[in-house]
Amino acid sequence: MNGPIIEIGASAADTESVNAIIKAMYECVSFSPGEQPDYQRLQSLYHPQAIVVPSKTGHDAPITVQTVEAFVNQSRGFVISTGLEREGFYEREIARRTASFGNIVHVFSTYESSHTSGDPSPFQRGINSIQLVKEGKRWWILSITWDVERAGNPLPHEYLR
Repeated sequence: MNGPIIEIGASAADTESVNAIIKAMYECVSFSPGEQPDYQRLQSLYHPQAIVVPSKTGHDAPITVQTVEAFVNQSRGFVISTGLEREGFYEREIARRTASFGNIVHVFSTYESSHTSGDPSPFQRGINSIQLVKEGKRWWILSITWDVERAGNPLPHEYLR
């Protein structure tokens, strides 16, 4: 590539630091009942060649590596078909482990999901594994994959601090 990639619509405030881009990522996927995620903002956080690898809970389930665009298209239908659009979805980070070297960062971000920010307990928890890179003055998400807490797969204690 020649020169830095310029993403139209990306907010400098969303991409100026690792903390900012992780915060923006969670804000983008959270939405009130009757709404949808902020897909345009979400896409602006990801490098144009980024990948998204959704969780697979079955032992025989194949891993699906998707472009951000493919993930967004799949997510639109999922939000409607599962009733999340009616109920809302709120995801927040509850712990983080970060490793960095130069312009590369790996974040294990422990999260919990509920239908609204005021719900007393989450319906799901998990860990996002996020790889980021700094180019010029902005951070990009290069990849994200996650897994959810379930029977036989509890969140490790060290990822809850």
